[in-house]
Amino acid sequence: MSSSNDGYVTPAQLCIGMYVQLDLSWTEHPFTFSSFKIKNLEQIVALQALGLERIQYKPAKSDSEPLKVPQDFAPGSPPAKPLDDGPLYLAKRVRIERLLSQQARVAACEREFVSSARAVKSINQNLFAKPEQARTEAETLVQAIADSMLTESDIAINLMKDQVGGEDVYFHSLNVTLLSMMLAKELKAPAEAIRLMGMGAMFHDVGKHDIPDRVVRKIEALSKPELSLLQQHCAYGVETGRKLGLPAVALLVIAQHHEYMDGSGYPKGLTGADFNMLARIVAIVNAYDNLCNPIKSSVALTPHQALSLMYAQQRVKFDAAALTAFVRCMGIYPPGTIVVLSNDSVGMVVSVNSSKPLKPTVLIYDPQVPRDRAILVELESEPDVLISRAIKPDQLPQPIYDYLSPRRRVTYYFDAESSRAGAQ
Repeated sequence: MSSSNDGYVTPAQLCIGMYVQLDLSWTEHPFTFSSFKIKNLEQIVALQALGLERIQYKPAKSDSEPLKVPQDFAPGSPPAKPLDDGPLYLAKRVRIERLLSQQARVAACEREFVSSARAVKSINQNLFAKPEQARTEAETLVQAIADSMLTESDIAINLMKDQVGGEDVYFHSLNVTLLSMMLAKELKAPAEAIRLMGMGAMFHDVGKHDIPDRVVRKIEALSKPELSLLQQHCAYGVETGRKLGLPAVALLVIAQHHEYMDGSGYPKGLTGADFNMLARIVAIVNAYDNLCNPIKSSVALTPHQALSLMYAQQRVKFDAAALTAFVRCMGIYPPGTIVVLSNDSVGMVVSVNSSKPLKPTVLIYDPQVPRDRAILVELESEPDVLISRAIKPDQLPQPIYDYLSPRRRVTYYFDAESSRAGAQ
């Protein structure tokens, strides 16, 4: 996107501090971004070696003016030989290889997610007709998640595509299970406790099956009788959990997942001393996912807004250590957050590594790159590029919105391959 004040210069006029935009595809130049501010002579040499007759620059974003055209400059001069064996090109090749590896990992992650979403659907379908089968399927799924998640020193939480698997109704329980197990791992809970909590998280809302849909899925404010009925889902869930033969810890999670540390939760208004630690973890994740994915989609918060609200205004409701760890795991900018970078690029956070919360992986809007081959930038490998701010999806111009495709529902899965790949 260029404004009427943008101009073009010859390669000989380039200098440090100028903000340039290349009219080339991402693979035809050695830089991480197609638009950037020149910061050293190496970049000038690489730009001049591209063989372009002119280069677009943006005065409003530049710190310096173009150099005057040299008197002996000849526009017809043959272009310089591209320095395709220079350090910038070598780094770009590494970056492209890493991008291809990332895309393969994302595809594998999506396959795992689809499989898990189908398993959750089957569990829910078998709840009452085949309770033993439902419990066994849940145990198998939670064990599979634990086997992958708990053997890795670090995991990356990934944003999933819209309606992958096409089973929106089951995403909440899968989100809560995955993120709760991740948070429990971060808090160094024993592996067996994490698995038991995972079973409780998987069935935390099972009691809603005993409440009419007109109440559960009502968009308008609930009346007092309706609210009272909805709050019964915790007790109904415990009853169903007993019929399924769930362990005692899982039943505690189901009973307490709406309790809060300050006593403002339900059904019993428990305070910290009586509030099970594993249930505290699920309560945090459940609250977060309900803020991001409410029944009334028009009041949905962005992931960044939801975490900010919980930490800044609702902190007394949650276990302090667990909430701090959750923010650290999800990152200051959780997957699904639309961000503006320090170089003015716009993107969407698609993956966060809990060990580098300020350096997530961002899908970059670049109209010269097809959407299905969109650039993924690991900010950890770009020390000069930072996140400037988060913005709401509805603040995006339509072309950028369509390109980034902000998710209607925010759905997560984890990638344990990332740590293995990094260790090799």
